[in-house]
Amino acid sequence: MLMPKRVKHRKQMRGKMRGKANSGNTITYGEYGIIATEPCWIKSNQIEAARIAMTRYIKRFGKVWIKIFPDKPVTAKPAETRMGSGKGALEYWVAVVKPGRVLFEIAGVPEETAKEALRLATHKLPCKCKIISKADLDKQVAEKEGGVAK
Repeated sequence: MLMPKRVKHRKQMRGKMRGKANSGNTITYGEYGIIATEPCWIKSNQIEAARIAMTRYIKRFGKVWIKIFPDKPVTAKPAETRMGSGKGALEYWVAVVKPGRVLFEIAGVPEETAKEALRLATHKLPCKCKIISKADLDKQVAEKEGGVAK
């Protein structure tokens, strides 16, 4: 599973997930991708489950890119423990995802295969997602900027 090799601080505060994704909101490598439509934390094992679902469906043809990395530690205290005595131990790692963030990209397979593989991957993720192609995303960005598509 994905996790950082080393971190400066073992424990982090929870933080806020306000607003839309400023970075990682374009499809850069592949032809099709999954975009988050709501904010959430995605655990490292959920990322791995989605990756396995995609690669199994495409039978290891094409290429899959994972555009998120779980770099936030989440702590939890054991069940039936009294209040106090400090913060809990590190339990798992999460990737903080805001709406508009591209989670996975896929290329090198036919459109129907890519969309079905991405659909299977979305079922493994905890937030609502949308499957989108690079052409559609470029068109949306051009409309927002008031220009024409490249």
